[in-house]
Amino acid sequence: MATKEERHVSAFNLAIVLALCLGSITYGYSFSITSTTIGQPSWYLYFDLSSDSTSPRYAYTNSIIGGINGAFSGGGFFGALVGGWSCDGLGRKRTLLFATPIAILAGALQAGARNLAMFLAGRVLGGFAAGVLMVLIPMFQSEIAPPASRGFLVAQHGVVLVGGYAIAAWIGYACYFASNEGFQWRFPLAVQVLWPLILLCLTPILPESPRWLLMRGRSDEAWTIIEKLHDSKNNSSAISFAREEFYVMKNQVEADLELAKQATWMSMFRSPSDRKRLFCAFMTMFGSESTCILVVYNYSVILYEGLGLSNTVALLLAAVYVTIATCGNYVSSLLIDRVGRVKLLIIGMTGCMVCLILLAALSASYAGTTNKHGLDAGVFFFFLFVAFYGVCIDATTYVYCSEIFPNHLRAKGMAWSLAVLFLSTVAYLIPAATAFATIGWKYYLVFIILTAINIPIIWWTFPETKGLALEEISEKFGDKVALHLTHLTAEQREELDRAIESEKVQHAIHAEQADQTESS
Repeated sequence: MATKEERHVSAFNLAIVLALCLGSITYGYSFSITSTTIGQPSWYLYFDLSSDSTSPRYAYTNSIIGGINGAFSGGGFFGALVGGWSCDGLGRKRTLLFATPIAILAGALQAGARNLAMFLAGRVLGGFAAGVLMVLIPMFQSEIAPPASRGFLVAQHGVVLVGGYAIAAWIGYACYFASNEGFQWRFPLAVQVLWPLILLCLTPILPESPRWLLMRGRSDEAWTIIEKLHDSKNNSSAISFAREEFYVMKNQVEADLELAKQATWMSMFRSPSDRKRLFCAFMTMFGSESTCILVVYNYSVILYEGLGLSNTVALLLAAVYVTIATCGNYVSSLLIDRVGRVKLLIIGMTGCMVCLILLAALSASYAGTTNKHGLDAGVFFFFLFVAFYGVCIDATTYVYCSEIFPNHLRAKGMAWSLAVLFLSTVAYLIPAATAFATIGWKYYLVFIILTAINIPIIWWTFPETKGLALEEISEKFGDKVALHLTHLTAEQREELDRAIESEKVQHAIHAEQADQTESS
C-alpha cells in the first residue's frame, strides 16, 4: 500500500504537469484538425478537389487526403527521432524552446495556405514539432511525478491530447455554419498556433527535470526542484519522503553512470533487458494503433456519411465522438494506478476488437441502404469502440512507454515508441481513404486480425509497473536496482533515513573544508 507521502501531489507539481499538457493539446489539435477540414465543402472548392465519389477526380482527392495525413505522420516520425536526441543533449526545457516555434510556424502555414504544396509543408512541420513534443511531454511528466500518482499525472497527457481532438472537432463543426467560406476552414487551422504559443511563453518559468540534472552532475539544482515539487519546506513527512526519493534517484544515476556513457541506439539492441523494453514499447504503440482507432477517427466524417448521415450530422457526431473519448481518458487516469497498465490494455483491446467485428458486420449488411435500425446500430458501435479505447488504451500507452526505460535511456526509448506510433499511422492512414472507397468494410478485417494476435502477446510478455518508482521498474526487466523506495518496511525505511543523514553530514563536512580552503 502506498504511503500518504507517495500519493501526495503538490499544487506546484500539478501545475507543471498541466502546463506541459499544452504540448499534448498541440499534438492532439494539430493532428486531428484535418478530420474536420476534409468535412468542409469550402476546402474542396478552394483547392479544386472533388468530394463526389462518382467524379473522375475523386481518386486524386483520396490521394491528397491520404497525403495530408501521411505528411503529418512522416514529419512526426522524424520529429520523434530528433526529440530523442534533443531531450538528452539539450535538456527538457530547451527542447520545448526548440519545438514550440516550429509548431507555431506550421499552424500559420496551414491557415494561410495558398496552394496544396504550402498546406502539405505546414503539415510536415506540424508533424515534426508534434513528434518532438510527444517524446518529451509524457517523459517529462513521469520524471517529476510521485510514484503512486504517476499514472494519474502522466495520463493527463492523454486526457488533454484527446481534449485537443474534441476542441478541434467542435470548432470545425461551428465554423461549418460561417458565411465566409475561407473562414470555415482557415480559422480552425489558425487555432493551432495558440497552444504552442502559450507553452513557449510559460517555458522560462518551468523547472528542468531533476533526473536530467542528476545525469549532468547538477545535484544541488536537482534537490532544489525535488524539494519544491514535494512542497516539503514546511512539512516534515513530505521532506523526509523527498530526501528518500532524491537519495534513490542519485544512487541509481551513479550506478548507471558507466551505462549512460555507453548508451547508444545499438547498445539498446545488444542488451536483453533493453531489447525487452523495446519490444514492449513497440507492441504498446503498434497494438494501440492496430485497433483501428486513428482510421476510425480521422475518416469519421466520411464513414458516418457512408452510413447514410448528412454532412452536418457527420461533423456533429465526430465532435461528440471525441468528447466521449476525452471523458474516457479522464476515467482512465483515475483507474490506471488501481487497475494497472497491462490489464487496462488487454480489456481495451478486447473491447475494441469486438466492437470492430460488429461494426464490420453492420457495414457489410447496411452501408448504402436505408435501413435505419442497422445504420443506427453501426453508429452505436462507433461510440462504444471509442469508449473502450478512451477508458483503457489511449492514456495508458503514453504512461507505460514513459516508465519502462531507465533514466539514461528514457529519451531514446520514448523516441523509439513514438517513431513506431507515427510509422503505424503512416501505414494505416495513407491507404485508408482509397481502401474504404474500394473494399469498404473489408478494411476493418486487417485491424481485427492484428488485434486478435496482439492481445495474447501483450498479456504474456508485459510486466506490470503500477506503484513503483521509475528506478525500481528496471528490476522488472532483469536489471539491478541500487535502492528501493516504495513498499519499504519500517526497518528498511529507518536504514534508508540513516544513510541519507550520513550523506548529509559528509556533504556538510566537504562544504566546510571547501570554505576553509577558499578562505586560506
